[in-house]
Amino acid sequence: MRAGVVVSAQPGVEDLAVQAEELGLHSFWVNDTPMVHGDPFVALGLCAKATSRIRLGIGVTSPALRSAPAAASGFASLNALAPGRIICGVGTGNTARRTLGMRPTTAATLEKFTTALQDLCAGRTIEYREGDRVRDVRFLHTGTTVNTTDPIEFVVAALGPNAAAVAGRRGTGLISFGLLDPAAWHALHDARRHAAHGTPRDPESRTDSYVVTALHILDENEDAHGDAARDATGHLVLSLLAFAADTAADPRAFAEQLGPAERAAMQRLIDRRGTTATAPDRHTKLYPNYLGRIAPQDRDLVLPSLMNTLALVGTRDDLLARIATLEQAGIDELLIQPVIDPPTEMAQLAKLLT
Repeated sequence: MRAGVVVSAQPGVEDLAVQAEELGLHSFWVNDTPMVHGDPFVALGLCAKATSRIRLGIGVTSPALRSAPAAASGFASLNALAPGRIICGVGTGNTARRTLGMRPTTAATLEKFTTALQDLCAGRTIEYREGDRVRDVRFLHTGTTVNTTDPIEFVVAALGPNAAAVAGRRGTGLISFGLLDPAAWHALHDARRHAAHGTPRDPESRTDSYVVTALHILDENEDAHGDAARDATGHLVLSLLAFAADTAADPRAFAEQLGPAERAAMQRLIDRRGTTATAPDRHTKLYPNYLGRIAPQDRDLVLPSLMNTLALVGTRDDLLARIATLEQAGIDELLIQPVIDPPTEMAQLAKLLT
């Protein structure tokens, strides 16, 4: 299985990209969550100039964050800096929207956005609409400024069949966050293939699937749920608990899918952050330091059940066996989000998989 890394935009990110390339990793991604992290286009522009081989991805942008022309300009500009190495991840903006206190967009809007990006980044004309005003638009400055010749890889963020169907109809790959259940991946791939039938696209055409997780390789006799393992995986667990807390008041709340211990941890998070499940400003309390290293006092929230669901923790042999199962489920690349010591964690990933 290929290996890659996901980080947040920050000064010095290009140094991590250089190290990832030197380690033989396949891809280097930057999050797009404007109110929590830095700008991914700025970060990947630096990475594009500092590297020569590694693929560079934004994971993921959304129609609720940027207009299609603005997003396409960003991707085509990156493609001019790193021809043929750019990956455009698109999604409904689940986290990026919720950190604004807003709901994510719909799968239908995501599909229109993806279609527009694919067309614009290939140099084609699209129909652009603002209210009742509709105009045909295309890049007027192709060549030296933006690159519409070399292909950009597109992937759709999916946890369920609706987004996977968008990927099928648009001929894109898939990316998912913390989804380590092989059965769930089989279902996503089935939904993608089914949606591709009846379109001009070949349902069996080659597209890649990526899963984002955290990795902790246990030392001999190390506790699989000790402080080191909790610190390495806690950012994923707390992101899930924050999402559960943020949506707990919805009629079909995600929190209802959690067990009693997990719901209790969610409530402790809500109380600890000084908010409620219905407070209109809860997003300002739940999402600071989102996907960052957790505080030691929050280790009790990192339940073993959630660690095992979202992250890869185990001995080298245990991890290789689990990764092989994921590969059999159709996952092409394992992406980790390192938060403790990124250079060391990237090196461990490379040693494990490359």
